[in-house]
Amino acid sequence: MNPTSVQASEREPRERLLYLLRCALWGRPVDWMEAPDAATWTRIRQLAGTQGVTALVWEVVERLPGRLAPPREERLRWAFETRRIEQRWQRQQRCVARLAAFYARHGIRMMLLKGCGLSLDYRVPSHRPCGDVDIWLFGRQPEADALLTREWGIAVDTSKEHHTTFRLDDIPVENHYDFLNTRSSAANRRLERRLKSLAERPEESFTAGFTPVFLPPPTFGALFLLRHAAGHFAACGIGLRHLVDWTLFVVRRHDRIDWTEVERTARETGMEPFFAGLQALCVDHLGLDPALIPPFRRDPELEERMLGALLGARMAVGIPQGRLAGISFRLRRWWRFRWMRRMVSDEPLALGFLRMTWLHVKRHLPLFVSCEAAGRRRRARGISG
Repeated sequence: MNPTSVQASEREPRERLLYLLRCALWGRPVDWMEAPDAATWTRIRQLAGTQGVTALVWEVVERLPGRLAPPREERLRWAFETRRIEQRWQRQQRCVARLAAFYARHGIRMMLLKGCGLSLDYRVPSHRPCGDVDIWLFGRQPEADALLTREWGIAVDTSKEHHTTFRLDDIPVENHYDFLNTRSSAANRRLERRLKSLAERPEESFTAGFTPVFLPPPTFGALFLLRHAAGHFAACGIGLRHLVDWTLFVVRRHDRIDWTEVERTARETGMEPFFAGLQALCVDHLGLDPALIPPFRRDPELEERMLGALLGARMAVGIPQGRLAGISFRLRRWWRFRWMRRMVSDEPLALGFLRMTWLHVKRHLPLFVSCEAAGRRRRARGISG
């Protein structure tokens, strides 16, 4: 098969998936004249899975009439995968409710971040797949970790860069003391201070079980979502789910976001090209109303390149085993996708490469490993230094 026909064979599943996604987001009926063939349906389902939108698109697929519906085997697989996503979301919500009640008994407020919090923006919250439960405790993370260990016997891991981790009912939880990895860039350190200031004044909450849980303020949410998505993009791991998150977040909060601050932050951190591209993809392919967002500069060539990277083969593949193989893989990936890094950072590529190399060295050379581990433990306990 020649390259042109390969491209054509991939184009239809991608275009069909984007269309189904728009129908799911805005509650529109599917008006296809004819259905895809069985092989295309399989590819659509697989692509929806890698992009994190299986359950969301199922909301439309399950209602398709017989002549437009996928084959029975595909429907069963799709329904099974959706049910699995729903069940995991339900388990995570029970975990959130248990944690919130525990912290509330000790007078500690809890804010829900990222996936589980964003799922509440979806028409069907359980159709937003979530990995970890991410929380922030308004600066009381060290005390809260100690309480969990003392009262519930939970082991808390302090080996991560900007949060501690533990498992509750087999659900992984990330308890953030920083929102961003402040060790990776000066821009993150500047933005972290602003995020902390904004987070102290939450405007939204919901009830988990019988306990109020806070959600991030709109401007915080916009800045955090943008920086988080940019980080994933630079690491070759963004997907349609990130675009859906941004679209739904903006639709529900556009009139309460300080867009002047968001635009200024995008400029000052070097994210302006990524920010514009993200907005363009959401408008063109997900149907985000451009009237809800500030005007932005269009770059059709770069936007098409972003979409190709997003919908192409997953680039955040597993890192090979072995130190040398892992280093070689990271270097090749870094060089191949350096254009993505230029879109999300104002840091010169050479400096970014040196910073990445230095951080990697400190994580693996015995001389630095113990010092780094001690530093993380100090930060996790809220001790400066």
